Amino acid sequence: MKSITINGSQRESVGKKATKALRNAGQVPCVLYGGDQNVHFSAPELAFSKLVYTPNAHTVVIALDNGETYDAVLQDIQFHPVTDRILHIDFYRLFEDKEIAMDIPVHIIGTSRGVLNGGVLRRNRRKLRVKALPKNLPDFLEADITKLKIGGKLYVTALEGEDYTLLHADNTVVVQVKTARTAILDDEDEDEDELEEGAEGAAEGAAAEGGDAPAAEAQE
Repeated sequence: MKSITINGSQRESVGKKATKALRNAGQVPCVLYGGDQNVHFSAPELAFSKLVYTPNAHTVVIALDNGETYDAVLQDIQFHPVTDRILHIDFYRLFEDKEIAMDIPVHIIGTSRGVLNGGVLRRNRRKLRVKALPKNLPDFLEADITKLKIGGKLYVTALEGEDYTLLHADNTVVVQVKTARTAILDDEDEDEDELEEGAEGAAEGAAAEGGDAPAAEAQE
């Protein structure tokens, strides 16, 4: 998985006054959890733009001014309710031998047969929760919709991998093709309908022939 480096400064004071002063100076107060002790630091708000304002998933390298570096993932973020400025960010430290759970984006590949026939593609899950060792975290998950017909669904089991675990029930629908007013039947469905109509016609013909015989005997 791709990584973004955040250059920050360790915070000595974590009180409300110090936090307010940091925000007024364009800095974002942050906390790194998951180690022997929590690490308090701050970084310029612009430093988080590539991490926060993107649909992609990234790990983070936190590089502090005291020379220490930490591998981490974003755990939680708080925005101002009016201005949408970043108020606070929590990170969780990564260790090579410990699995981590993270939301991974889903990329759609292929062209759905059902969509070509007028169906509507509906994305139920744009991200999926994945658990894996840091080195096995994928940048994204691929959902191949090529074989989806109208009414078809792609379940989370189709995106399973050997190096990670998907933290969702097997019946979780990732994407599906819904029926639209302009949708037409697939070719195979049309063939099946024609066969059924032919069978019904043959059955009606046989019934008609069978019904004439008693009438002829009565006339004799």
